[in-house]
Amino acid sequence: MDEAELDPNPLRQFERWFDAARAAGLPAPEAMALATATPDGRPSARMVLLKAADESGLAFYTSYESRKGGELAANPRAALLFHWQPLGRQVRIEGAVERVADAESDAYFLTRPRGSRIATCASPQSRPLADRAELDRRYAEAAATHGDDVPRPPHWGGFRLVPDAYEFWEHGDDRLHDRVRYERDGGGWSRARLAP
Repeated sequence: MDEAELDPNPLRQFERWFDAARAAGLPAPEAMALATATPDGRPSARMVLLKAADESGLAFYTSYESRKGGELAANPRAALLFHWQPLGRQVRIEGAVERVADAESDAYFLTRPRGSRIATCASPQSRPLADRAELDRRYAEAAATHGDDVPRPPHWGGFRLVPDAYEFWEHGDDRLHDRVRYERDGGGWSRARLAP
């Protein structure tokens, strides 16, 4: 990784690598690991999908009542990890997390397929179910109740991670990987090379 070719803005650098992952035809380049933690520091991680990235942050959607939603409400900091193995690249992003505006969540919800919108209404995400039949029953009931007009339930919406750090990692031979970390520095960004 030639530091002279890195963009001074980490969002633009992320966009370059993200676009390269898409151009390479990688399956689900928008898939990212989301790590959250309870207030006492107990971590958990899962895969989610990036739905927007701009100067305001990186957005994803879920139930506010899910485990991740509860952890983010209690401890609104998180980390994201993109891993594009065929390209030998990873990007780590850390920062504070906030809810996106209801209007933004509404707009995104309407882009989802009808079946996904019904599932959002039917699933008590992260809560125990008696069996699969209970989930199927809840889905059928939600489908019958809403028909084609499926509104966004109030317990579901977006979160935005507002980055205060990015780390770009690129595979190197003999485990001499390239790592460059950006950190917020006042109104801009500082950048440092890290040992592998």
